[in-house]
Amino acid sequence: MLQQLDEEEDRLSTLTDDILLTILGRVTSLVATRTSVLSTRWRHLPWLLPELSIDVQDFLSAPCADPIEENDMEQAMASLTKATRSFLNRQEREFTISSLHLNLYLIDTFLCEVGHLIGDAIDSGLLKDLDLGVLDETEPLDRSEEEMQQRAQEIDSFFSAYPSVLHCLTKLSLKNVDFDKLDMHHVLFDCCKQLKHLSLFHCDVGSFSLFKIDAPDSKLRVLEIDKCRFVRIDLVCLPKLEKFLCETWVPEYAPVTFGFVPSLGDLELSCGSNCDQREFRLSKLLYGVTSIHTLTLDFQGENLWLQPEMEELCTAFRNLRKLFVWEHVCDVGEARPASFLTRSTPRWERHLDSSSENKLLKELEFAGFKSLEHQFTFIRSMLQRCPNLQKIVLRGDEHCSSCDAHKASRPLKFPNRKEEQEMVVKRIRDGLFLPEIFFYE
Repeated sequence: MLQQLDEEEDRLSTLTDDILLTILGRVTSLVATRTSVLSTRWRHLPWLLPELSIDVQDFLSAPCADPIEENDMEQAMASLTKATRSFLNRQEREFTISSLHLNLYLIDTFLCEVGHLIGDAIDSGLLKDLDLGVLDETEPLDRSEEEMQQRAQEIDSFFSAYPSVLHCLTKLSLKNVDFDKLDMHHVLFDCCKQLKHLSLFHCDVGSFSLFKIDAPDSKLRVLEIDKCRFVRIDLVCLPKLEKFLCETWVPEYAPVTFGFVPSLGDLELSCGSNCDQREFRLSKLLYGVTSIHTLTLDFQGENLWLQPEMEELCTAFRNLRKLFVWEHVCDVGEARPASFLTRSTPRWERHLDSSSENKLLKELEFAGFKSLEHQFTFIRSMLQRCPNLQKIVLRGDEHCSSCDAHKASRPLKFPNRKEEQEMVVKRIRDGLFLPEIFFYE
């Protein structure tokens, strides 16, 4: 057995640096570092990697307390600081680092050294792009507004002390941060001139405040908003924005208005809030948006309805090629969470004419498909409106804690057996044209 292992190691060692670096590039930088002790052949390789990923969670001891204790986070940050110092050592490196993905905790004791190391690497030309995630193990509702404002102040102080970080920042992820006392727009869009991806989880500019983004020079391509407490987000001007995700908003109205977003092609709206959500018109929400090619809608069966305004949506959907629709086990019947309001049947008039057709839509994906009549009705309606639809993908339930809790007590209705799938295909087509239909549990 030992001889076999030696032979396998010898075969790996004969590979060129390029191939070995491709292998190491698929694992975290911590794992890559550990491989360097295997043999002298591997020792120098981690310092040749053009892309680095250093995540503080990889340095947590296992098993770890739940919730994670402050002492464990401090020890993990100490290890991350040591690893960052090693990887950014210019004497060890022969080539520049094209990108660094860094996830850290907001602990002042270590931020000074980490900030200095990163700033020095940027100023010397060693580091080109930075992907920074500021983590927080505290649940959103467990953070007071004062604590969230303090986190914002610490982040602002970090950026102020090391301005090179802002100049190099291409992706930023924040959690539990309240910029009520600071100019969030100035920090994220005036200072972060290279920012392409912004992810905000439970952040705001003051509880239930309007967040207006007017950044004609911004390079932002992806904007993710999750469980944030903005009363509304006005995307006045983001010319490079390609993808916008808004999940679990709080107000009862539509969560966003779109201004000049000519590149927006991928839109995802997801909310299962138990608030008294009012009806809103999808055509009004998407007014002025003309380039959407991928649309994802997931309201988890909640009391939120989108009017099927086919004529009004022709402009917004003229480039639509892919539509995702989600439905959950927990949406209906006894499985529906008690906190959700009673569903009401929407009242609308349905019109089907030539002007309501979408001739570009090629693929429809339905996650959480079950052999239920209302789902058949929806899919057949899409077939009637989309004459060039080529592919229908039917998936089982997506991961959902509420769904998982009810799967044992409720029979699954996803068609697994071949005869069940053939029956579903027959009911969907019902004499209509024949797109390909695929089943994925």
